[in-house]
Amino acid sequence: MATLECNTTLKENCKNTITEPMRPMVNFPPSIWGDLLLSLSVDHSELHAYAIAMEEPKEELKRMLINPTMDSNEKLSLINSVYRLGLRYLFVEEIECQLDKLFKELKMDDYDEADLYIVSVNFKVFRQHGYKLSCDVFNKFKDHSSGKFKEYITTDVKGMLSMYEATQVCTTGEYILDEAMAFTEAQLMGMVDTLEGNLAQQVKHALRSPSHRGMQMVEARIYFSNYEEEFSMHNSLLELANAHFNLLQLQHKEELFIFTKWVKDMEFKKITPYARDRTPELYLWAVGIFLEPHYSHARIIISKMAQFVLVLDDIYDAYGTIEELRLLTNAINRWETTAMDQLPEYIKPLYKILLDELTDVEKKLPAEGRTKRVYASKQAFQELARAYHQEAEWRFSKQVPSYEEYMENGLITSSYNVFSTYSLMNMGEIHSEEALAWYQTHPKILEATKLLGRLYNDVTTFEFEGERAQQVESVHTYMKTYGLPENIAVDKLKKMIENAWKDINEECIEPTEVSMELLAPILNLARLTDMVYRYNDRFTFPEETIVEYVTVLLIDSIPMY
Repeated sequence: MATLECNTTLKENCKNTITEPMRPMVNFPPSIWGDLLLSLSVDHSELHAYAIAMEEPKEELKRMLINPTMDSNEKLSLINSVYRLGLRYLFVEEIECQLDKLFKELKMDDYDEADLYIVSVNFKVFRQHGYKLSCDVFNKFKDHSSGKFKEYITTDVKGMLSMYEATQVCTTGEYILDEAMAFTEAQLMGMVDTLEGNLAQQVKHALRSPSHRGMQMVEARIYFSNYEEEFSMHNSLLELANAHFNLLQLQHKEELFIFTKWVKDMEFKKITPYARDRTPELYLWAVGIFLEPHYSHARIIISKMAQFVLVLDDIYDAYGTIEELRLLTNAINRWETTAMDQLPEYIKPLYKILLDELTDVEKKLPAEGRTKRVYASKQAFQELARAYHQEAEWRFSKQVPSYEEYMENGLITSSYNVFSTYSLMNMGEIHSEEALAWYQTHPKILEATKLLGRLYNDVTTFEFEGERAQQVESVHTYMKTYGLPENIAVDKLKKMIENAWKDINEECIEPTEVSMELLAPILNLARLTDMVYRYNDRFTFPEETIVEYVTVLLIDSIPMY
């Protein structure tokens, strides 16, 4: 416990010392980026040049997509490449028109002669675009007398890889896909070290992060590098993807510079020295939620909200005393500048920035429906603060809640209410009203994504949290509630994660409650969660994966073709 010495010139015999309270401090790893991000610069003439370079190949691809003479399997393969390269938003009408036609004309016996690779690609393409092609298309690959998959497919590595990727879009009750996922994963893991070239890289990455569950732009870059044989015959697609990557990288660099400068101007390092310094990692979440160039403003807003969530998480979880946290929660609930008077001095600057910044965001919202959106934006942070505070009270009183009590609160501390609210609020005037009304019904896809965020976070961090967490996380609360050992509890929670993914997939199948454009940010939030927490807490400890992805997307240049 630190003690502040009294000034002996004023009081020689000081008996009453001012003591700094005991804090549950954590030594988070420092940022590796230094001032590099403030040196990012963008030549707007280059941005314009890349936009121009995209036009001709984009028009050529449109003609290819609607070409009535193209074989259906070839067209579905082309659509798969367009999707995996992050270009779908450029061809929404063309792709929907073609898939609608192909799906209506489809007969199950069309796949009688098709190989595992073609069946798997077609299945995944239809499912990812909302068409529920029956999983019965995989029945022919099973030996029904033994109930096992036929032996010959174990020699078809490309087919098994495609089948493994296809199983990631499964929904509840599709048992053949559950079996296929386990089978192909085991087979691929057993042979991955014997493979060479691009196929080896494809299998390694799929086992590490299946493309459906990965961050779109990261997956697009990896697909561009590792799967060139699938799309290189289409020069227009190669040229469009290349120019698109360069355009987005410049745009993202500019946005990251704006966000980084804001973080520096607000003096977060000075006023919140106890918090993690993760500026580019936070911006990566915004890129993951919104890929499209026209959501530039939304990405900057989401990055700022992520900064507030990060700081609040760290002050509630790793720095503030229980008395200070009670005061902070009360102030956030009041949401007024006069509440600042009750706060400890070190929290006042943070509280002021929070109020000022959210007021600025609210002023820029469209006038129509603004009142509802302002209320929703404040409510998201107020709920988050109350939930963080509840966890702090449990830790302070050394009380381990039941699993049900913890999860009711934990879905809020996942912070996905904040991300979802601000994502949907900043999608433009056309969507905001519809999005907010839908969001307030607590849709299944959102609840599943919050569950995913909470469980993934807890399962990968509970050992690091250790004594500081006081067993207030899902693993130990599940163990206590159901009397299970740690390994069984972790397995049960991982099964819940898989079931949550099935719910998310189901909610993206037509007919959907809202447009896919509104579902996409929630799906992308789930994908970010998978990327960050699949194996460990890559956000708190970003040295490997997250740093690699920031470098690939924002730092490394991309040669033009």
